[in-house]
Amino acid sequence: MDVTKILAELKTERAQLEEAIVTLERLVRGQQGKRRGRPPAWLTATAAAVDAPRRRGRPPGSKNKPKDLGDKDVAVA
Repeated sequence: MDVTKILAELKTERAQLEEAIVTLERLVRGQQGKRRGRPPAWLTATAAAVDAPRRRGRPPGSKNKPKDLGDKDVAVA
């Protein structure tokens, strides 16, 4: 067993646990009353990290399809 590898894993796990504890403490402090307006930046940052990045605009292929001009007969006068 590599002791240094085990120590590194334990340190990363400790950092994750400390971050979770801090987040839970912030949530407990924030529940003292109903808040109005935007949520705090730290809360939106954690929620954004969980969600997948969203695409903006129309979905591909929804509109603005090119017209097929090859099938129509064009009369020249």
